[in-house]
Amino acid sequence: MTKVFCIGNGESRKDFNLDLLKPHGKIYGCNAIYRQYTPDVLVSVDHGIMHEIYQSGYCYKNETWFRDWTTVPDHMYDSMVYAGLSKIDIEELNKWHIKNENKRTDEKEFVMHGANLSGLVTILKQNKDKFQRRISQNVLCVSWVRDDDKTNNLMDIMPNNRDLGWAAGPTSGYIAVKKDSPTEVYLLGHDLNSTTGKVNNLYKGTKYYVVPEHGPTPSVNWVTQWKQLFTQNPHINFYKVNTNMKGEDRVNTKIYEWNEIKNIHYITYENLLDKHLK
Repeated sequence: MTKVFCIGNGESRKDFNLDLLKPHGKIYGCNAIYRQYTPDVLVSVDHGIMHEIYQSGYCYKNETWFRDWTTVPDHMYDSMVYAGLSKIDIEELNKWHIKNENKRTDEKEFVMHGANLSGLVTILKQNKDKFQRRISQNVLCVSWVRDDDKTNNLMDIMPNNRDLGWAAGPTSGYIAVKKDSPTEVYLLGHDLNSTTGKVNNLYKGTKYYVVPEHGPTPSVNWVTQWKQLFTQNPHINFYKVNTNMKGEDRVNTKIYEWNEIKNIHYITYENLLDKHLK
């Protein structure tokens, strides 16, 4: 049997030692997990955290899969980033530090996400207060990339080279199924819901994540996308790992929308260690 482990960032996995999984199969992680742990494969679909990961140097040694990660030759930089702005306008915009960009050495290509800066100039000239309120929504991310890095574009593994548009968790499951042809897939930290009425994420309050007081992230997309993966792969057994099976809260309970699916099972972290990793 071939096992893979898909690690979400829900708080249920906070005290679980992920190294215990290493001898038993490949580990797929999502987003900011890289800050504390290096999975075999890292998946990210949100632009800000993707560029944080790349600019940290992580991708030089570790396999990553990013959404819309398309490289552009360096001679396109000015036209894409500044789109004909004058030198004075560029200098004024740069004072606001709205461009997140790593230092270029001898790289010949870059990846860009976010709108070019020309659209912000009018707002800046007309109403600086309004401009300041919109800065956080309009940060432009630019990463100069090495040709020997280990990044991959999600479109390259998706059906007909078209990104499914899934969240990072289900996307990691999709990649694991396509790359490793496992017979068993374990979901750890994919809590889907919250027990506190607040956001359930180990990295809440950090850069690119909502504040701890934020309400729970709606789970409908996660539930629907995982369900699609389960039903498309009836030959694979999927296991959602919970802290307990009492069903007393929204995290540690069976998912109603999955009730008719035969290849999704529920186990505890204790079951995982005692029965599934032997």
